[in-house]
Amino acid sequence: MKNKEHTRQVRDTVVKKFKAGFGYKKISQALNIPRSTVQAIILKWKEYETTANLPRPGRPSKLSAHTRRRLIRDAAKRPMITLDELQRSTAEVGDSVHRTTFSHILHKSGLYGRVARRKPFLKDIHKKYCLKFATSHLGDTPNMWKKVLWSDETKIELFGNNARRHVWRKSNTAHPPEHIIPTVKHGGGSIMVWACFSSAGTGKMVKIDGKMDGAKYRTILEENLMESAKDLRLGRRFVFQQDNDPKHKAKSTMEWFKNKHIQVLEWPSQSPDLNTIENLRKELKTAVHKCSPSNLTELELFCKEEWEKNSVSRCAKLIDIPQATYSCNRSKRWRYKVLT
Repeated sequence: MKNKEHTRQVRDTVVKKFKAGFGYKKISQALNIPRSTVQAIILKWKEYETTANLPRPGRPSKLSAHTRRRLIRDAAKRPMITLDELQRSTAEVGDSVHRTTFSHILHKSGLYGRVARRKPFLKDIHKKYCLKFATSHLGDTPNMWKKVLWSDETKIELFGNNARRHVWRKSNTAHPPEHIIPTVKHGGGSIMVWACFSSAGTGKMVKIDGKMDGAKYRTILEENLMESAKDLRLGRRFVFQQDNDPKHKAKSTMEWFKNKHIQVLEWPSQSPDLNTIENLRKELKTAVHKCSPSNLTELELFCKEEWEKNSVSRCAKLIDIPQATYSCNRSKRWRYKVLT
């Protein structure tokens, strides 16, 4: 077993005496240390030109370099592979190590576990139309997008917030009511709402009673669309955005737009992440569930209150991009979302 190493001061003294012409034996006697120690210090100094401790390699890895490369390659090719699967595949070739070892290896290569984002499944035809949409709007100006009234329908559940919540508590106190998030089957009830907004602020939000069909959708538009455009001062030549839901694209609905002289923005299928109202919708759900509604009436009330709290600056920020880079950046952003 190696004895306790000498201090940096002792090692420097050995080198100093060696430079002064002292031999190993005399240095050993003067400092009362073994001659072999003096020799080792001098050899190290000659090779590395220092008496400081050199970096130590630590414990050798349990996995060979070949196995580590294979793990990284497997994780890169199959991003959703689990640590358990990696552990089993490695054990099959005779290497049995702990899960944390795999984590460390992947982290060193820049691979980290993240929650996979959920996005609509896009067929090649969907990507083609989305790309065509982005390209066709390359020359648009900021003023054009300020005239767009964005709309969406969404379901908001009473107990539907799946986000993680943390709680300060002592050991063995996990189950008191104040320490849990109540859950019920099917979300405990939900409401459907229709809402719209533009760069000038939020428009109307209305609860959809019963099953939505073409007639009910046209009633919602009749009672809320023009009023929202008027409140937001969009003028008569505003552009209305909606997705390609069959109820929205029904012949009678499109006739209604034509009779009202409302221009409808051509919208690619399967592209909800291109709709800027998605940002407000996510923020709305988070804000509403922080209010902890206890019934559907409160849920509707909180939805409308939180929707109206969105500031004009927040809405404008979702739409506005500096004039010089607007068209290029917007097109690049859309293309990136489409192709990935």
